[in-house]
Amino acid sequence: MFGAYGRMLRIDLTRRWYDIVPLSEEFLTRHPGGKVLGTRLLLDENPPGTEPLGPDNRLIFTTGPACNGPSWGGSRYGVYTKSPLTGLYLESYAGGKLPESMDAAGFDAVVITGRADRPTVLAIHPNGCDFHLARDLWGMETYQAEDAAVQRFAPVGYSRPGAVVIGPAGEKQVCFALLENDYWRSAGRGGAGAVMGSKQLKAVVFAGNRKRPLADPEGASDYAKQFLAAGKDTPGAKGYKKFGTTAMVALMNTAGAFPAKYWSQGSCDHWEQLSGETFHAEHDVRPHACRKCFMACGRMTTVRGGRHNGLRLEGPEYETIYAFGGLCMIDDMAEIVHLNDLCDRLGLDTITAGNLCGLTIEAGLRGRIDQAPGYNDPEGCAELLRNMAARQGIGEILAQGIRHAAREWAMEDMAVHVKGMEPPGYDPRALQGMGLTYATTARGACHLRTTFYKPELAGMIPPDQVEGKAELLIDFEDRLALFDNLILCRFYRDMYTWEELGRLMERLTGLPGDKKSLQRLGARAVQLSREFNLREGLTTDMDRLPSRLTREALPDGKHLSREAMDRMVADYYRLRGWSMET
Repeated sequence: MFGAYGRMLRIDLTRRWYDIVPLSEEFLTRHPGGKVLGTRLLLDENPPGTEPLGPDNRLIFTTGPACNGPSWGGSRYGVYTKSPLTGLYLESYAGGKLPESMDAAGFDAVVITGRADRPTVLAIHPNGCDFHLARDLWGMETYQAEDAAVQRFAPVGYSRPGAVVIGPAGEKQVCFALLENDYWRSAGRGGAGAVMGSKQLKAVVFAGNRKRPLADPEGASDYAKQFLAAGKDTPGAKGYKKFGTTAMVALMNTAGAFPAKYWSQGSCDHWEQLSGETFHAEHDVRPHACRKCFMACGRMTTVRGGRHNGLRLEGPEYETIYAFGGLCMIDDMAEIVHLNDLCDRLGLDTITAGNLCGLTIEAGLRGRIDQAPGYNDPEGCAELLRNMAARQGIGEILAQGIRHAAREWAMEDMAVHVKGMEPPGYDPRALQGMGLTYATTARGACHLRTTFYKPELAGMIPPDQVEGKAELLIDFEDRLALFDNLILCRFYRDMYTWEELGRLMERLTGLPGDKKSLQRLGARAVQLSREFNLREGLTTDMDRLPSRLTREALPDGKHLSREAMDRMVADYYRLRGWSMET
């Protein structure tokens, strides 16, 4: 099939063995790449009931038809496994330069199983993979490990190698440890880094010289030129290039949807100190892009002044600002940059880490634990992060996730999560469609499967309207699932409409580009993730928000009733054809 390599690489770390497996055109027509391919393989390859940190749990990497070619927003890869944080489906995506190196190895998917007997680095190339012992990399933080892996183990004879690595948190199997690439790009929210650590796999290096055969190479190139001309000067593209996601701080606080003081407020008094405008004025910040991107939403930041003067990283993103600046009430962006850098070096998810710091603060205030940090205590949060990554002291409890910590501290009525994963920075009491998203998303409380804050804030549907919300949400979800099949960056969602996706799909793969065909392909990926979760023990009771979010109103009176949530979930199930009896 066009747009695919027609093969996958299966690797067994226990046996130090690999096999190149052909993928039929019939199979790839239904699973052309990205999410739909990775999820299908996870269903087929993972034995039911597999322990997330056991050797039989697969770690699967995919790229998609849009990668390593002319398509704008296509430098992305996906990772799929069973989550040690939730015990359910895990998917995640990241950009940067690595995706094109991964794709150039010439595989539609890489499936890794087993457990190495010693710390190992894999080097993947068009002819298969090489196994390298890497005991001296074990213990390294992510930046150092990435440099060492590429310098020492890059396959010979290929240009532009790249690596995905884990940090100390992944090695210690912290259940929300991430994968890192290009220093500051993160994937695996839900614990893919812990899965990699459980396999004693420190890094995977990719290199190659392969290119996907496209259905219409000239047409794809011409389309990319037209897409660039039409999109590069739009207000959305200019906005991302100017402020990145830091612009969301002002927007969410104005909407009363900025979670603060561990989910007790919808805004914070110090939000202007965290805003994109203030951040760019007080520090050296410039736009930074993935390959094949004209938006350059990344913020290449150098801290100016203070105790972190000279600290440099790409970030922080809005979600990190919300997690530490909102939930933990830290009012200094330089301190948030420092916490972001610490998480990246250790390999920790900033959303979960910030939520856990917020819960710990509340646990201390309520007398459930001793020696907890307070609000606006950046050094106390930094110490918590180090302890989480090392699984030391209170960090041993937090390393096992929010459900475990809440049980240990008798705070289950206070803890905010869905299926064991904490929500990102969009309070569902102010943006009720985000509540439906959090409740029904396969990997837990996640905004990226629908980004439904967008239509609610843009006036496409009122935030507190229940009628018709599930229908519009499904349209967004199916289209963005198609994004993840190709794989495309979320921030191109306003440009890649159904019609534009159809034009792109036809030029890349030769598959039909009509809306119904595209919807079926997007919905197939959603359905496969649902099938995986049902097999692994999901019940309908898990598709709901924590009671706190339907019990407590925000200070400004915004609230989301249990009745409204039940109605939206019932509508969603009906439209998806799912049973409420599961």
